[in-house]
This record gives sequence, structure tokens and C-alpha cells, in this order.
Amino acid sequence: MSPRVGDPMTPAQAAFWERFVRDTGQAGALREMDAFGDSEAMKDELLALVLAGVKRATTSLARWYDPDTRPRPGDLSLITDGRGAPACIIRTTQVDVTPICDVDAEFAYAEGEGDRSLEYWLAEHRRFFMLEAEQHGFEYSDDLDVVCERFECIWPLASQPARGPGAAGRD
Repeated sequence: MSPRVGDPMTPAQAAFWERFVRDTGQAGALREMDAFGDSEAMKDELLALVLAGVKRATTSLARWYDPDTRPRPGDLSLITDGRGAPACIIRTTQVDVTPICDVDAEFAYAEGEGDRSLEYWLAEHRRFFMLEAEQHGFEYSDDLDVVCERFECIWPLASQPARGPGAAGRD
């Protein structure tokens, strides 16, 4: 399971966050530590898309949040690789809550996965959300609300390599 706010940071994660604050002068609170995906390999693959500037959005079921815990524009998150090593800081830029069936092609493209089509997005997200429904005992429907979060990778910048303990390798 990915670390969340309230979970203790590893020394590498804490050092990464401290470097971000020192190097950028930003003192905003960290909303969460997380990784995209549900396996080590997928987390690494999706992180690579974030670092390459391809993945700029993510989706989660709205049922996992109450209105006070949903992501908000300006939120900062520390994103890790599949083993929990810190890799980048993202800032949420936009959040919309909509039924799965109303997600559009432009948002699917911004998620940056697969061929970036709405058809691919629907197939993969239906598969993932159906598994969540089965594991947590609720019924899946394309009418379920999802949180569509857009973000920007703000640190390290593409021209600035990650460094120090726990920094993700960048070729």
C-alpha cells in the first residue's frame, strides 16, 4: 500500500521533501505521499510518464473521499516509485467530480496512459474500478462518481536531476 498523509516518512522521503522546501522556498503542507498504479511495475511505468511530462492527470473513485479530504488545487503530493523511493513533487491544478461515463477524451489524453484514447481509458479504469468494487463490496456502475485530478510536476524540473538519498534514477 502506498504511504498516505499521517504515515511516517522514510528517511529518504523526508530528505527529499526537505530538499524540495529548501530549493524552492515553498512551505506548503504535503497533502499525501503516493504512487500511481497498483503494482510495483505499474507504479514505475506511470512515474516515468509523469517525469516525461506525458501523464498530467489521475482518477480515483469519489467514494474514497469525503468533501474535506478530496484533492484541491494547490495541494502538493510527493510521488514515489514502486518501491517507495521519492521521485517528484506534483501540484494539483484542477479537480472535477463527474460520473465515469462523463469523462471525456481530453481528460483521458491528459492521463497519458496506453494510446491515450477515451476507449483505452474506459477499458482500463472499468477493469480497475470493478476490482475495487469486488474487493470492497460495492456495485460497480459507469454512473459512479470519480475525482478527475489534473496536476503539474513541479520538482525536480525536467532540466534538474533528482539527487541525494532515495532520489529516483534519471537517465
